[in-house]
Amino acid sequence: MKSKWMIGFIAIILGVGITVSVLLMNRQIETNVDTVAINNIVKQVESHWEYIDQGDYSNVSQPFVVMDLTEKVLYTTEDHLASSVNEGIRNRDTIVDVVVNGTIVGKVIVPNNSNNILRQWQQELLIVILAAFLAIALLSIAYVRYLNRTVVRPFHKLKDFARNVANGNLDIPLDIDKNNLFGAFSESFDMMREELAAARQSEYRANRSKKELVASLSHDIKTPVASIKAVSELMLVLTTSEKERKQLNTIYAKAEQIDLLVTDMFHATLEELEELKVTVVDEHSSALQKLIESSNYYGKIEWDDIPECIIHTDTARLQQVFDNILSNSYKYANTSVRITFKIASSYLEVIIMDYGMGVPEDELPLLFNKFYRGHDVTGQSGTGLGLYISKYIMEKMESHITCYNRTDGFSVMLQIPLS
Repeated sequence: MKSKWMIGFIAIILGVGITVSVLLMNRQIETNVDTVAINNIVKQVESHWEYIDQGDYSNVSQPFVVMDLTEKVLYTTEDHLASSVNEGIRNRDTIVDVVVNGTIVGKVIVPNNSNNILRQWQQELLIVILAAFLAIALLSIAYVRYLNRTVVRPFHKLKDFARNVANGNLDIPLDIDKNNLFGAFSESFDMMREELAAARQSEYRANRSKKELVASLSHDIKTPVASIKAVSELMLVLTTSEKERKQLNTIYAKAEQIDLLVTDMFHATLEELEELKVTVVDEHSSALQKLIESSNYYGKIEWDDIPECIIHTDTARLQQVFDNILSNSYKYANTSVRITFKIASSYLEVIIMDYGMGVPEDELPLLFNKFYRGHDVTGQSGTGLGLYISKYIMEKMESHITCYNRTDGFSVMLQIPLS
């Protein structure tokens, strides 16, 4: 509607300008020549032809010039009047013959104002044309600005919006006034962006949930598999039956195969996993006894009484931490394990101690790095992820884990916040 109104207004301006121009062109040129005065002038000149300057011209307000047939100026009231008949004709002056005794003896040239009127008409026409073009120019500038604001800039915004959507950047909204020319469908585009963003977020959450589940299960499966292998090894040492030995070897081989498959699956998932889900709640400290007992499949763990307190933790994830630490002790130290407890400040400190050779001091800062394994792991299976995951889980639970050597072994200290 605005566009049609603007075009109509420009057409009206053009029509008015053209109409005024035509009227000016068709207007008759009016002169200020007085016919009676001219007749009086001619009579005075004819009656005083021999002595023209003696004529009575006091009542004549019209300027004039008198010349003979040779176009010699005999009398003139003003200096700028025509000096020849041809000049008078060019100026559209009134030229009257002077007749004396029936003979034409000269000419009286009375100027009119046709040139002034013509010049005035030309000026008026020029003003009208300039005013019309100025109005058209101003309206054109305003219309161009209107088009730029309502068409060009929204179109560029749509183009940038489409580029962002194509590049997968769905967080930038489409900022276009709903009342402009693109308002009818720009809102639909932005709704489409929101739906795409929501769908992508849902897909991301679903994939992430699957990866969390696979990573968590695959790593948790490794602990019972390790227990099966450990029990199989122990029974192989104790058994004397060849048949049982074969069966135990088969169990051990299959457990080893499962362990390798789970390790591959866990690695593939861990590379894409951003974080494991941790749910922290208040628990009684007695829950730690169950966690320790479930990891004591070799019967090598001794532990002190657990102080009565309420801890803030995720017992399922804390079980993973205990399993990882105790599995390392069984694997690398192969000694008995002692666990002590102490309330220090706002934490329950759990210290897990084995009596092996410990870890070289220069390797201690590296133990929690992903895939790191020390120099003395030759012949021992592992992924180098146990302590890395344990540290990650402890940090998610706002807890702490540290490792240090003792003179008689190696210790891992867990600091679990009190509720």
